[in-house]
Formats: sequence, structure tokens, C-alpha cells
Amino acid sequence: MNPAEDGPKRVVRGTLVKVLVHRRTDRGMRVEEHAARCVRRGEVHELVSTDQWEPYPGAQIDRVGFLGFVELGCGGVIDRGDLVCAGDTVVGRVLGFDACHLPNHYNILIHAERSVSGRDLELLPEQTVTFTQGGDASQGC
Repeated sequence: MNPAEDGPKRVVRGTLVKVLVHRRTDRGMRVEEHAARCVRRGEVHELVSTDQWEPYPGAQIDRVGFLGFVELGCGGVIDRGDLVCAGDTVVGRVLGFDACHLPNHYNILIHAERSVSGRDLELLPEQTVTFTQGGDASQGC
């Protein structure tokens, strides 16, 4: 995102509807060219963690942890760099989007210190997930 063009926005909130518990080192996801995606209330998208930070179109993301599926409670815009929290846990920052499952759902790629699964983070169905602009990860969620 271009900071000179990036105004304030609402926090996008959702609810975890399914926890995923596996990891892969050969997934082959591709970062979409768009650094932001508009999302609608009620959409369900997959959350995927990765320790790879390659925020350029076409980058191959292999090392991933599957976190779960989130149902969005409001429409909004999710941008590369948004802070992602599940309950009180900082998951990481949005790296980008993989569209291999469209039109069903996006994979929202989240950069984290290491690739973790929903089990690793002890995620639970009905937990709140937030996507916050900027946000200080050191301050928590």
C-alpha cells in the first residue's frame, strides 16, 4: 500500500468457524497481485500462516500452517500489513492473498515468526478474529 494514499479504515471482524491443524512445506500458494481485497459480511475465508515474507505478485509460498476458516461479521478492506489477531493472540500481519480456491474463498496469507496451525495457537471455534490497520504487535490485540 502507498502510505500517501492509505487513509484510515474500520477494523474487519469475524468469527472462527473451523480450526485447521496441519502444516505443509510444499504448498505452492501464489501471492496475488493485489495488496488489498474488499470483503463482504458473511463471506468465509481461510487463514494461512507462513514464515515467508515475499510480498510480490506471483511469489511462491510453500511453508504454511493452516489456521482455520473465518466468517466475516462486517464488510471492509483487508490490506497487506494489517495486524491479525485471534482472540487475544497476535497471529501476524497480512502478507497477501492466494486465489486458488476462488470463487469459494480466498486464502489470506499471514506472515508470522513461524508457520503455525490452529492447534499450535490453541484456536477455538467462535473466537473473534480481527484485521486491524497498522496496529502495534508488541502491544498485543
